[in-house]
Parts: sequence; C-alpha cells; structure tokens
Amino acid sequence: MAEAEPLPIVRRKHWGRWVSAAIILALLILLGIALGNAQIQWDSVPEFLWYRVMAVGLLNTVLLAVIAQGSAIVIGIVIALMRRSANPVARWFAAGYIWLFRGLPVLLQILIWYNLALVFEFISIPLPFGGYLLHEQTNVLITAFTAALLGLALNESAYMAEIVRAGLNSVDSGQTEAAKSIGMSPGATLRRVVLPQAMRVIIPPTGNDFINMLKGTSMASVIGVTELIHAANNISSNNLLVMETLLAAAVWYMVVVTVAGVGQHYLERAFDAEDRSRSPFSRAAKALRTAPLVRSERV
Repeated sequence: MAEAEPLPIVRRKHWGRWVSAAIILALLILLGIALGNAQIQWDSVPEFLWYRVMAVGLLNTVLLAVIAQGSAIVIGIVIALMRRSANPVARWFAAGYIWLFRGLPVLLQILIWYNLALVFEFISIPLPFGGYLLHEQTNVLITAFTAALLGLALNESAYMAEIVRAGLNSVDSGQTEAAKSIGMSPGATLRRVVLPQAMRVIIPPTGNDFINMLKGTSMASVIGVTELIHAANNISSNNLLVMETLLAAAVWYMVVVTVAGVGQHYLERAFDAEDRSRSPFSRAAKALRTAPLVRSERV
C-alpha cells in the first residue's frame, strides 16, 4: 500500500490583523492631513517652549508635584500604620481620614484651603505658659501655592495610605513572626523585613500616582498658581495664539511624564530581584557565588 503524501502546511491568514492595521493607518493619515490643514502656526510652538513664564510654570509644576507627592508618601505611611494598629481609636481615625480626603474632589479641596481665611482670620499655635508660637493671618500663611500643595498632598496621602497598606498586607505574616523569633524589634522588622518586600507592590501604583500628580497640578491654575496651564494662558492672552501655547505646554507635560516613567521603570527594577538577575553583571556575580570550589590535591 502506497504511503500517503504529507499534507501541505498552509499558513493561517489573519485577515483581522490586516484589516485593523489598515484602519489604524488610514486614521493616522487622516489625522495628519487634518493637523496639516489646521489653522495652527506650528513654527511658533518651539518658540513658546522657552518663554520665561513657561519656564517658571514648568519649575512650579515639578516642584509642586514632587513636594506634594513626597508629603503624601510620608503621611500615607503614617496613616497606613495607624490603619493596621491594634489601637481602635487610631484605626477609626485612619479610616475616617481616608474616607474624607479620598471622597472630596481635589479641586474642591484646593478651593477650600485657598479660602480658609473666610473661616479663620488667624492661624495660631499657643504656648502652654502664655504667648504664641505662631500667630499670623491666614491669608499670609496660606498662599495660592500652599493651598494647591495642601489640596494635592492631602488627597494623594489618602490613596498612598491604601497603597502602602496593600503592600504591607502582601508580605506573608510568617516573615514577621520569624523576625520576632530572633529578637528583632517591631521597627527593625518593618524596616528590614517587611518594607523591602512590600516595595515591589508599592512602587508601581506610586509611580502611576506621581504621573497623575504631575498632570493634576494643572488644577492649581484655578487659584492663580503659575504652572504650565496658567503660563500658557498668560502667553495666549497677549498674542491670542491659544492652541499654539497649549501645545507648548503639552510638550513639556509629555517631557516630564516621560522622565517620571523612565525613573519609575528603573526604580521598579531596583526592587525586583528577578529583573536584577537579568543583568549581565548580576548573572556573573551569581555565577561566581554559586561556582564550586576546586581544591588542588598533592600527588
């Protein structure tokens, strides 16, 4: 009986991929044509990038985001530890804090802090034996920048508290019990055992929140803080080139967000043992550590 000829191998045709690729390319071409015909002075956009007011707006945007995020991380860690505390008062306070600052819109919080002088004319810190450690008008202390900083930081701290709590809960309880069994204090256990493992869970959402913080600083323009959006509006109010100045602000936003994204990537790798082991230097070091020792024997 003659052997049957092998069946030919026929590649499967992915018509859906070709159709979707054609649609995407067509949309991109149409978008390019539309932007080319738009009434935008594209040659003016690079010029607006280097205006002094735009540089001030960029500096204030970065400063506001970094200080607000750093403050939010510190406050969030404290609130997360209170949320896990055995003290019921601390737990309820932390839960109420998260409920309040996570529930109110950021813009509303900024406006409340900016108009705090309508409620409290002075901010005072009295001393036990008379006098004041601080006694100043609220309008002097709560500037537009400070109000934006308080609104952004306190809102973000509520989210950071939940992020930190989730990271701490991701570490197996056996790690803590093992640290206690060798006599480590609770603080040392947190610093040397729990946090290094929890950082793998904490860093990715924290990086995403920082990127959102960079963009969220645009809400400070409502109360007159000179950040990128406010700077773009100042420029366009003189030359009426609204779209061009907004595109210049968009370019700077993309620059700072890209830098933050790159920083997040390397920070994640620093706390991820698996990624570190992929580098050639780490693999070489690991090979040297695990290589068997060869002992010479005398004949």
